[in-house]
Amino acid sequence: MKTVYLDNNATTAVDPEVLDAMLPYLRDLYGNPSSMHTFGGQVGDAVETARARLAALLGASPKEIIFTSCGSESDNTAVWSALRTQPEKRHLITTRVEHPAVLNVAQYWEQQGYSVTYLSVDAKGRLDLDEYARALTDDTALVSIMFANNEVGNIYPIQCMAETAKERGVLFHTDAVQAVGKMPIDLSHLPVDMLSLSGHKIHAPKGIGALYVRKGVRFRPFLRGGHQELGRRAGTENVPCIAGIGMAAKLAGEHIQDERVYVAQLRDKLENGIIARVPDCMVNGDPENRLPNTSNIAFKNVEGEAILLMLDQLGICASSGSACTSGSLEPSHVLRSIGVPFNYAHGSVRLSLSHYTTEEEVDYVIEHLPGVIETLRAISPFKD
Repeated sequence: MKTVYLDNNATTAVDPEVLDAMLPYLRDLYGNPSSMHTFGGQVGDAVETARARLAALLGASPKEIIFTSCGSESDNTAVWSALRTQPEKRHLITTRVEHPAVLNVAQYWEQQGYSVTYLSVDAKGRLDLDEYARALTDDTALVSIMFANNEVGNIYPIQCMAETAKERGVLFHTDAVQAVGKMPIDLSHLPVDMLSLSGHKIHAPKGIGALYVRKGVRFRPFLRGGHQELGRRAGTENVPCIAGIGMAAKLAGEHIQDERVYVAQLRDKLENGIIARVPDCMVNGDPENRLPNTSNIAFKNVEGEAILLMLDQLGICASSGSACTSGSLEPSHVLRSIGVPFNYAHGSVRLSLSHYTTEEEVDYVIEHLPGVIETLRAISPFKD
């Protein structure tokens, strides 16, 4: 059975060119990049080539890029550094719809006595910029707001929010894990102080990420030990994966137009085809300002996990907007924050595409998903 993979916001396939870039450092060039000898030196050169490629994708300087293990480590490091370099400040600002890599970190620091403002969103998942401006105080150490939402795809106004923070002398971090590679980001004109990203969202392997730290921003390492990453992140570098994310960054820059046009057209065809064939469904989030690859659709009076199980039997990979915890199904914190009605939120499904997605695959989903919903509604315990 053919696999139709529409779960690219969870992880992406490793690009063949990325794999080719990694293999020499898994097989032949196994030296330590910190070694003084030539054999290790050429491995160190590969790390710096990857750093330059990632910096070029972001419009940054290579020295502003720190390699990490993942987006979560980058997020944790950004928050840790901002708080530790400003011990006199005890206030954080984030949103109610952040990824757990930021939301749970904020909650941890709240337990340590910090004050945290969680910005609310409206029915389309949009932030209130007036609420944000009012939340900034002289005690604010950091604003951490995602560039784009992983569940519904909303793109947030990072440019103006970062500018507002800068005017108040407040550090600004953005979790750009879902945005990098799907839309242009130019940090030479975007005044954020720190930005997190993850390799496995841009067709690099899992286990590699990066943190951008603007030159001049005070920084405190999260991991201490050796002198790697200019003393900013200890631990022997994961050279194969670093080479991979470097190649992935190069390819992402080349595919940006495909993401913005081709992938967006496929997403719209998929979404419109489903909506036209399935009654009582709705698009979650802001259809006018979202990632080009993401569609989150809520189906009334069905349960999300059941949809996913039946789609899986058809070879279709997707994600649900609800999470199962201890046998009790609850809609995700994002959908609850948006205020999606419970009988819709319970049946929300996220479909996320990539430039590998084909029109034939989209047609296959449009053909089979309506029947799945019809079957489930016939046996659903949920009623109006």
